[in-house]
Amino acid sequence: MGKKSRVKIQKSGSGASAVVSPKEMMNLISELLQKCSSAAPPAVKEWEEYIQIRSLVEKIRKKQKGMSIVFEGIRDDYFPDLMSWAQENGASSEGFTVTNFGTEGYGLRATREFKAEELFLWIPRKMLMTVESAQNSVLGPLYNQDRILQAMGNVALALHLLCERANPESFWLPYIRSLPQEYDTPLFYQLEEVQLLLGTQAVHDVLNQYKNTARQYAYFYKLLQTHPAASKLPLKDSFTFDDYRWAVSSVMTRQNQIPTEDGSQVTLALIPLWDMCNHTNGLITTGYNLEDDRCECVALQDYKENEQICIFYGTRSNAEFVIHNGFFYQENTHDRVKIKLGISKSDRLYAMKAEVLARAGIPVSSIFALHCNEPPISAQLLAFLRVFCMTEEELKDYLLGDHAINKIFTLGNCEFPVSWENEIKLWTFLETRAALLLKSYTTTSEEDCAILEKPDLSLHSRAVIQLRLAEKQILEKVNASGRAKRLKFQKKNEEGAMLPHYEESDFGLLENTNAKLPIILRKLGEMEDGQEIQVEEHSCLLNGEEGVYGVDVDTKRQALEQDTQGMSRKKEVRKDVDSALDSVGSSTQKCQKEIDRLSGCRTEHNTIKNSE
Repeated sequence: MGKKSRVKIQKSGSGASAVVSPKEMMNLISELLQKCSSAAPPAVKEWEEYIQIRSLVEKIRKKQKGMSIVFEGIRDDYFPDLMSWAQENGASSEGFTVTNFGTEGYGLRATREFKAEELFLWIPRKMLMTVESAQNSVLGPLYNQDRILQAMGNVALALHLLCERANPESFWLPYIRSLPQEYDTPLFYQLEEVQLLLGTQAVHDVLNQYKNTARQYAYFYKLLQTHPAASKLPLKDSFTFDDYRWAVSSVMTRQNQIPTEDGSQVTLALIPLWDMCNHTNGLITTGYNLEDDRCECVALQDYKENEQICIFYGTRSNAEFVIHNGFFYQENTHDRVKIKLGISKSDRLYAMKAEVLARAGIPVSSIFALHCNEPPISAQLLAFLRVFCMTEEELKDYLLGDHAINKIFTLGNCEFPVSWENEIKLWTFLETRAALLLKSYTTTSEEDCAILEKPDLSLHSRAVIQLRLAEKQILEKVNASGRAKRLKFQKKNEEGAMLPHYEESDFGLLENTNAKLPIILRKLGEMEDGQEIQVEEHSCLLNGEEGVYGVDVDTKRQALEQDTQGMSRKKEVRKDVDSALDSVGSSTQKCQKEIDRLSGCRTEHNTIKNSE
């Protein structure tokens, strides 16, 4: 079938690297693992830690130079084999071809007309690389004995990919050879390119991604060298950091979730050919057909011959696109900036505020999102800020006053302010917070625009500057919106305008708003303190959204139940709710802590792909 596999040992510019003793390499690996496993430093020390970790990694990379396995030739050479392999194994292979679209990278070009919602692409299960196929491969014995590997499906896929790449008889070789040899994720950035992110809201996630990847590499390097079940793996004698970085990026930019064969669970998968589609705004058009046991994709819109066929990756921010997919999307209507807010325990009204938030299903400390469009804040963030700015009397009213239970339902609804003074406070807070965040940048929006005009700007530097500029533009909009809202409510307050009051007859109005109340809104970008913005590993996602059709989707998102019985009979507010709040977080066993530590919240390799 097509050309034979052409594999070679990568050579450096000066020839093969010098022999490195196993003991010397293991000492470096142990040092890297120890450094990456230390407690997270304060924010001001994160860059210093990154430099230290990167220095260790570069020492390891230098000693491993010339040891990586790569394919000869250029990527274009392997697309004919990919199409032939797809056709031979029951995938669709007509009506489109793989084409280089310049700055967008490779994608699918229509060779005939397609109508919107027309099925144009399907890939049977046997072509997919999944966690299940990893278990049934040469990696199986190690997978079955290592609990951390079992808990990290993305890493299992990455090691599966490396094992199959080293096997000249692998069934997936036509797919693996068609993958890029390098990616545009921050894992491949030069130091000066990463440095451009300093001061941005995204820098923490970029530094954390590198640290997590280095930690995982060190752990699995030691495992491959010492575990009996790894003795026959093709990775034992050659497992470089560059290999792991490539495999992690292949999975991170392409992985998705599909149902298992019996449809009872979900599993991570790499989906050949489909993962060539580039992103555009729209709706999810990909699903999994359990009856025919294949991944299916319908056209997002009408396509004419020679037009690029795109799909919608999901409601991702540009920070997520840059960090996990390696590109910046200029027309992103879902862009947002993360902001961490919390009620201080030193706040005199902490217990009362925590109780109101608990009844609304909102944590006392959380990561929220500031959006690029109007309104710039979600119902959950509005509710949090209203409670954050409440006076003691207002808190008592929402805990013990008439219709206190019903008032909880209005917290996230812009139609029912707590008071004009409360609205003034919360929008003043947002206005001020956005202004302070803007001051943390070392350049202005105008300066970033000027930098982007430079013709010699590297691809990575351009993506970083675009991201930096987009963050500022969102914060500038939030600042302007906060000011406009503050002035609006100041005017209402000065005029003595009547405050709208919630009535039971208004329940229909509440249902028709974006506020699903009680407000337990686990939106992307609004996670509990300490968690990353991520797609839940078992949320049955395909293409980044709950778009699996033909499958009974169990979202596993349970609302926090609130005991509201007898509230009207309470004589006073509870003075201490710490124990109730602490009960939200469950204790973990030692192995689980190690899993979380290695994976960086387990799913930093997200479930939305990007074609290169």
